[in-house]
Amino acid sequence: MKVNVLTVSFAIIALILGCLVGYWLRKSQHEKEILGAKNSAAAILNEATKDAERLKRDALVEAREKSHRYKDEIEKELKQRRQELAQQEKRLLQKESNLDRKDNNLEKRELTLEKREEDYLTRDHQLKEKEIQADELIEAQSKELERVAMLSRQEAQEIIMKTLDQELEHEKAITIKESIQSAKDEAEVRAANIVLEAIQRSSADLVAERTVSVLSLPSDDMKGRIIGKEGRNIRTLEALTGIDIIIDETPEAVVLSGFDPVRREVARLTLEKLISDGRIHPARIEEMVEKSRKEMEVRIREAGEQAVFELGIQALHPDLIKLLGRLHYRTSYGQNVLNHSIEVAKLAGVMASEFGQDPQLAKRAGLLHDIGKAIDRDVEGSHVEIGTELARKYNEHEIVINSVASHHGDIEPNSMISILVQAADALSAARPGARSESLETYIHRLERLEEIANEEDGVTKSYAIQAGREIRVIVEPDQINDAKATILARDIKNKIEEELQYPGHIKITVIRETRAVEYAK
Repeated sequence: MKVNVLTVSFAIIALILGCLVGYWLRKSQHEKEILGAKNSAAAILNEATKDAERLKRDALVEAREKSHRYKDEIEKELKQRRQELAQQEKRLLQKESNLDRKDNNLEKRELTLEKREEDYLTRDHQLKEKEIQADELIEAQSKELERVAMLSRQEAQEIIMKTLDQELEHEKAITIKESIQSAKDEAEVRAANIVLEAIQRSSADLVAERTVSVLSLPSDDMKGRIIGKEGRNIRTLEALTGIDIIIDETPEAVVLSGFDPVRREVARLTLEKLISDGRIHPARIEEMVEKSRKEMEVRIREAGEQAVFELGIQALHPDLIKLLGRLHYRTSYGQNVLNHSIEVAKLAGVMASEFGQDPQLAKRAGLLHDIGKAIDRDVEGSHVEIGTELARKYNEHEIVINSVASHHGDIEPNSMISILVQAADALSAARPGARSESLETYIHRLERLEEIANEEDGVTKSYAIQAGREIRVIVEPDQINDAKATILARDIKNKIEEELQYPGHIKITVIRETRAVEYAK
């Protein structure tokens, strides 16, 4: 029994010890789990803090990048606005300069008019003195005639006035002829000065009208892309084509400015291709400029071949065909030079057929008469001299060479075909509407020419011929003698100069014809 109690006691003690050991072990394990959880939580918290800091840094970097981009856009827009303002300021300065120059010209004209007015007053005073002297002379002659011839005062006056009229008419005719001769002697110097002054006054409008092309854009945003970053695109395009590209406030349009029409057309084709493609950068611009040049060469050759085919001209040198194609992009007083050459060739061919000459040779001469204009901007000399050299270089017929050299009267024509080419050139250039003159203005000018002549006493009929370059006035022979005919031509010339504006010169020819007719029976 004692053994059982001990056994039970040992069992109870063992059980208690086991429970205590188990409790201690479990508590130790639990503390380890809690410590592990705390460590995990701390690691997670540390990781979360690092992620938050990284996100914060990324957000700051992104915000800074957006700020820089916005700042760059603002600076670019400000730079573009400054450029536009600078261009506007430049235009305003140019306009101000033009106004100052016009003001100076007006002051010079005013001084000239004042001087002329003084001259007129002096002449008027001299004329009044001469009139007094003439009255005294008439009075003296009247008394002398009454005394010697036993004539009445009225009869003497009639004789004196008739004598004076005849003397004055003769003196006027002599004075006019002397003035005309003096004017011819000074013509070359005066003409050069007048041409230079005309170029100085009106060249700006003419150049602006004939040396620019306007290209339409799909939108105004395209202007910025054409300019490129810091203007590199537009500088590349101008350097490669040799054409100035003007981008101003004109909506959806840019202006291409340059004297060479072929280069200007290359620049226009290049811009069209770049706008259509959408990729605008220096490398692409170089590629498109080269492609446009090749395309222009094809177009030039096709234009020349079409002209030759239309006229049926055979065996023309390929280089001359290319030069003819270049004339398609050249104008003279607003008239397309290639179309003008084709028109001259057709007219010369028709007239040559009527006169029994070779129409094919006449067409060839007419087509090539302005060939020098294809390269007169690149080669020194007039287009007549350049064209003559080209015709010789490519072994053209002597008649063709002479037609090219003589079509402006530089040398004398040596064949009928050369004369026909001259006439065809004048017809093509002078027809209504050919060279920047409307049909209505042309007809009004011709009608007014005839009206001015018909208003003069003694004029029977007048005819404006040669597209208004000459007017022929037929007079009554019993009312207008030879001396009065010269005075009449002078008076008509003065009226035309005062009332009309016209290109070139107008020749006034007064025709006085006397006929004696008898019939034998």
